[in-house]
Amino acid sequence: MPVIRFEQVGLRYPGPPPVDALKPCDLTVHRGEFITVVGPSGSGKSTFLNVAGLLDSPTGGRYLLDGIDTGALADRDRTALRGHRIGFVFQSFHLLPHRSALENVTLAMLYTQVPRTERLRRARTALEQVGLGHRADAVPGRLSGGERQRVAIARALVGRPSLLLCDEPTGNLDSANAASVLTLLEELHATGMTVLVITHDTEVAARGRRTVTVRDGVLQEAS
Repeated sequence: MPVIRFEQVGLRYPGPPPVDALKPCDLTVHRGEFITVVGPSGSGKSTFLNVAGLLDSPTGGRYLLDGIDTGALADRDRTALRGHRIGFVFQSFHLLPHRSALENVTLAMLYTQVPRTERLRRARTALEQVGLGHRADAVPGRLSGGERQRVAIARALVGRPSLLLCDEPTGNLDSANAASVLTLLEELHATGMTVLVITHDTEVAARGRRTVTVRDGVLQEAS
């Protein structure tokens, strides 16, 4: 079963005049794929991210996530589905500055039914998975940019999502840290994780196994 299936999914903002931020499109992302989505600023990448991440609802078409028709869900159920099935990684790390790496990762499970001891165990495992088990007690200010992004990736992984959705994950990093984070994403992909990276950087896009382009709201496979 595909992780993502778009069936003529589109998003139109009402006018006047109305704007087709994402024109009706089809897309299938199979489990275990590493896909990059590339396009210039203002092309519709953010709209695509918001729709795929269940942050915005499409105004047309049908979006199935893990086979679940997201358009048929109430807002509360969409929020729960997003929390359980999608791990987000953003350009800005969004870490709490006075909390340790371990605490930042653990907080991602705060409103779940997982007991505290299990939350801590999962958080330590996620940090080890991204190579930061030895930095669990460090606060973000004592971590490099690459390490902070690794903590953010651990936080995204700790809920055991179906999809890792990354928005410009190397945008705030120097070239060395960017390469390290991209290598980590490739390693996660090699373990079977489905990875989707939104980027304007063609070098980052080239790391994907498939590349999709967005231009003027039109989504299409790169040739």
